[in-house]
Amino acid sequence: MKTNEELQKDVQKAIQWEPLLHAAEIGVTAKNGVVSLTGIVDNYSKKLEAENAAKKVIGVKALVENIDVRFPNNWSKTDEEVADEVLSALKDNWSVPKDKVTVKVEDGWVTLEGELPWDYQRKGAQIAASHLTGVKGVTNNITVKSDIHNAIEKKDIEQALNRSSIDDSDIKVSVSGTTVTLDGTANSWYQKDEAGDIAWKTPGIWHVKNNLVVDNYSSLEE
Repeated sequence: MKTNEELQKDVQKAIQWEPLLHAAEIGVTAKNGVVSLTGIVDNYSKKLEAENAAKKVIGVKALVENIDVRFPNNWSKTDEEVADEVLSALKDNWSVPKDKVTVKVEDGWVTLEGELPWDYQRKGAQIAASHLTGVKGVTNNITVKSDIHNAIEKKDIEQALNRSSIDDSDIKVSVSGTTVTLDGTANSWYQKDEAGDIAWKTPGIWHVKNNLVVDNYSSLEE
């Protein structure tokens, strides 16, 4: 059981524990499981690191993120330069099929579009763009359209969840065509994301609806 103050301190410590964020000034507030992050960082990687650190803390049920990315003057780049570097990073990334992703950059914000057969490729494209200097944020509009036409078996996904380290006792799986839906509860946000990642590995999948609710039995006081 955590009070709002205890959750706030746990998130602050989790963020400060990350090597990239030792010197970052990130404000944390917590109320009823909703954690808000504020502050300024000098690259997008640090913003993502802060989000991921907060999500892994037990007791966090929702995240409001208001961290700004502001570059030192000597780090600034034109949108054309950012676009060229993103395209080069995608080309060098083994997991991303060549010439399948298009890139748009506006004021340092990168938008990725296209169609790929696997979710890990979609995520690989986002990771490739996220760690570049000059990138303020990434919107991943890439869709997954599998080139495998096997019927998706519900029991295969259930068995994959059962083999994992997450507690799947309250996770319900349903399948409709190429879409998998996860309902029920997860013990942490991390486990919710893990369950979604496992579902995305199903051959033939196009969509995952992750409706899991984070319920870690923490009782937060105002």
